[in-house]
Amino acid sequence: MVSQVFDCPFVPSHAAWRAEYGETQGLCASVGSAAPVALDFWQDWRRHPREPFMSVADAAIARVHAGLDRLEIEVPSWGFADTGTRFGKFMQDAAALTLEDKLDDAAEVHRVTGCCPSVAVHVLWDFEDLSNPAPSAALAADRGLRIGSINPNVFQDQCYRLGSVANPDASVRRRAIEHLLHSVEIGRAVGSDLLSLWFADGTNYPGQGHLRRRKRWFEEALREVHDAMPASMTMLVEYKPFEPAFYHTDIADWGMAAAFARAAGPQAKVLVDTGHHLPGQNIEHLVAFLMDEGMLGGFHFNDRHYADDDLTVGSIDPYRIFRILLEIVQAEHDLGGPLSVAYMIDQSHNLKPKIEAMIQTVDMVQSLMAKALLVDLAALDDARERGDVVDAERCLVDAFATDVRPILAGWRERRGLPVDPIADHRAHGHAERAAASRLPRKSSGGGSYA
Repeated sequence: MVSQVFDCPFVPSHAAWRAEYGETQGLCASVGSAAPVALDFWQDWRRHPREPFMSVADAAIARVHAGLDRLEIEVPSWGFADTGTRFGKFMQDAAALTLEDKLDDAAEVHRVTGCCPSVAVHVLWDFEDLSNPAPSAALAADRGLRIGSINPNVFQDQCYRLGSVANPDASVRRRAIEHLLHSVEIGRAVGSDLLSLWFADGTNYPGQGHLRRRKRWFEEALREVHDAMPASMTMLVEYKPFEPAFYHTDIADWGMAAAFARAAGPQAKVLVDTGHHLPGQNIEHLVAFLMDEGMLGGFHFNDRHYADDDLTVGSIDPYRIFRILLEIVQAEHDLGGPLSVAYMIDQSHNLKPKIEAMIQTVDMVQSLMAKALLVDLAALDDARERGDVVDAERCLVDAFATDVRPILAGWRERRGLPVDPIADHRAHGHAERAAASRLPRKSSGGGSYA
């Protein structure tokens, strides 16, 4: 039930369809079927606009286009670099080595998608001179981008073997807090309004740590950092049930993250990474709960099959991401305006080409957002009020089954963007030029686990 008159994507009524194409081409029995015919209809209508084209269909298309106009997705700098697993590191000729390389790749993603103007940075991986980060903002601006969320790193140095702000050694805790405070200042210098915090702190064995004491150390640290932030900055507190810690993690789930954010102060919110949940977790439920509590700050989009797999969005379960986005759409509809939610990607690909994987994820998020915006919320509420479980579910299933590629094509053409972002990227030759420039600068053919 995409709308009360949608039997086909972009076909507003049986009468309009018959008037244009007659009976021989068939009518869609449900949304999402006969997509090629619907695409032909849309392309022909776009070339030769004519009536009747029902206002409900126009309104649905306009609603999707407006939603896509507002959608901005931040890409991660580390997603363009050579990465691996704990078993090995697999190199790609075109993978980025420097922040300039990463910004070039991010600009290519933004060029073909039109919705990725900001780049998340990792403090220790991206800033060569931590005492003078401002030039990085200029490098981004030169490419039509801006520096996005600032991601401190309190997990890779040897002193953090037993934790950072929950380390039993007070001097290590202080060092971690000072790094977080410095990250706030880096954010000021580059014009970022997001401080994104993920901690690896946890324990591997029963008895290793004093759990309540560690909790209090976290509260104290986050409160100090929060109080040092400018009024324009938001602290995002991320959670993860396990890895690298395997007995307990200090911020293990969304409830803990919300409690820590509340303890930190009013500018702290929860960051939901879609891969950071135990099997069976109803993510859209917790998203709805956090929104209603005013505690949802943003997303790290990825997909997973087992754990924190960092796969491209929609590669495993696109319906789950659709349901999450639908909760956002419903909340914004109820509020009468957009929510302040940061949409970000956190992926690191070892097999897919880096830029293509990023484009694929952005394209999928755009597609799933379009589907969520097609849900007939009035019909959904009516079905709920009537207690009609089947019709309520059909509202979601019908929208999800809609082939939204014609809608995206129309939106992209209106914005002067390529209709097929990956095909355009491949034809543009960016990856080949990047490989030619970067491969001679690479000093290793790979990396081993030990």
